Amino acid sequence: QVQLVESGGGYVQAGDSLRLSCAASGGTFSSHAMGWFRQAPGKEREFVATITWSGGGTSIADSVKGRFTIFRDNARNTVYLQMNSLKPEDTAVYYCAARPGRSGSKNAYEYDSWGLGTQVTVSS
Repeated sequence: QVQLVESGGGYVQAGDSLRLSCAASGGTFSSHAMGWFRQAPGKEREFVATITWSGGGTSIADSVKGRFTIFRDNARNTVYLQMNSLKPEDTAVYYCAARPGRSGSKNAYEYDSWGLGTQVTVSS
């Protein structure tokens, strides 16, 4: 397993942008696919985005497609979530997760390492 630490969350206005970072340590980052999930108060954790081990393939949830982008820098052991045109419904705690292997996944149960999360609050 790898240890993951998210950063970059904050309080923003609707229409603003944020970039979340997730720094990995303690494992071979480049051998893991990565994912971002989020959980709003009173709701279940939901998939946001995933990226393959190499960064060559990504998948984005329909609810954020066209606004959010996932990318990674294996030299820096970091995965990012670029969030543009933020909406109040994007308010949630955002978690990054690592999945051993090359392929990403939309299923939270396939990830074996999780960060503690970073809060994103979008006001209208």
